[in-house]
Amino acid sequence: MINMVKESTYSGGRVYVCEKCGLKYRERIWAEKCEEFCTKHNACSIEITKHAIK
Repeated sequence: MINMVKESTYSGGRVYVCEKCGLKYRERIWAEKCEEFCTKHNACSIEITKHAIK
């Protein structure tokens, strides 16, 4: 799978955005895990999204 996680800014800092659901994370690894889960299951994982900042 080609990683589509996008870098953006939020509240003056760098964040990583899941391209599938739009949730923002401070750490790239969580955005990558979120995007992989969203793509595979067409839904979000509560265990992953608890690390989201928005």
